[in-house]
Amino acid sequence: MKVLFMIQFLFSILVLFLSGFVCTELRAAELPERDSSFSIATQEWPFQPGPRSVKVYLYYPGKELKNVNADTGLMLNLHNWGGTNISGAGNPAVLTKELNVIVISVDYVQSGSWKNQSGAPYDFGYLQAIDALRALSHVFHALNEQNIPFNSRRIYSAGGSGGGNVTLMCNKFAPHTFTCVVDICGMPRLSDDIAFHLPGGSSLDARYSRDQNSADYLSPGAQELRFIGNPDHLKAMKTMGHAGKIVVIHGAGDTTCPYEDAKQMVQNMQAAELDVEAKFVTQADLDGVIFKSTGHSLGDRTKMIVEYGGPYMIPGKKKFRLRQSPTDFELKQDVIYPTSDGRYVISYANGIPAVRFEAK
Repeated sequence: MKVLFMIQFLFSILVLFLSGFVCTELRAAELPERDSSFSIATQEWPFQPGPRSVKVYLYYPGKELKNVNADTGLMLNLHNWGGTNISGAGNPAVLTKELNVIVISVDYVQSGSWKNQSGAPYDFGYLQAIDALRALSHVFHALNEQNIPFNSRRIYSAGGSGGGNVTLMCNKFAPHTFTCVVDICGMPRLSDDIAFHLPGGSSLDARYSRDQNSADYLSPGAQELRFIGNPDHLKAMKTMGHAGKIVVIHGAGDTTCPYEDAKQMVQNMQAAELDVEAKFVTQADLDGVIFKSTGHSLGDRTKMIVEYGGPYMIPGKKKFRLRQSPTDFELKQDVIYPTSDGRYVISYANGIPAVRFEAK
């Protein structure tokens, strides 16, 4: 009997131990106490099948999690094409202080020097947006699970150049989530010029192919999805209830991410009755402080975010706003964009975004 009792006792201890182990494994990772970086799992990339993770950088007000309060918002701060972390984006030290936000930067797919990469065309905001949204989702859920008060109605994104493009794609993929986004000289669309590096146009080369048998083939639907100003998709965003503020800052002399594309995008957004505000920078705007050029570099992108996005982000400002709808992470509904060859579905099952294409 004593032997049987001991076996039962040890078995009970083992069950409790394993139960605790499983609970620990399933629980969301706790956020670091200070500014830090860590990796999260994200969606598989077809060009490199298998598990994939991305690096996430967190910047808190005052550099510590303990400074987050019930008014603190969340902000994606996205780097440029060829960059990592905060390159070409805003200065987290300024943004956390001026806006009272947790700044989240992400080394999304194909981060790093583009010249040193081969084997795949440039993603152009597709899985890059999913990577950024996964990072945002991770922080959003972790704060809730740790019962840390924050203002979930203050969620923003900003970025310059490639980061502006990914910001706009995040806003498209998560139409209920952002209170305000700021696009600084981002790519408005994957044009034929950029996709196939046609002579005489933008210097950007996304390395796509027109050959349907090539792994680098750019399908019609893939190109349509990456057109931020796609009239049908903008109407779909409006129908879904998109109510966030979109701020577009673009140089009138920008030939890298062509100004004409940005102007067309804004016009199409206005036609779809989205809440967009454009600052097209001309020679008259050059002050040597915020704006130093009408070209792609423009000037001080941190100051641009605070100056033009700040009125909608900073509590107490006359134009300050709070998002009214639940986030896509909470709604857990599919976001769907039809194309000429099928449809793209952004799923939020379990509050975590994933994208897929469904052919006709």
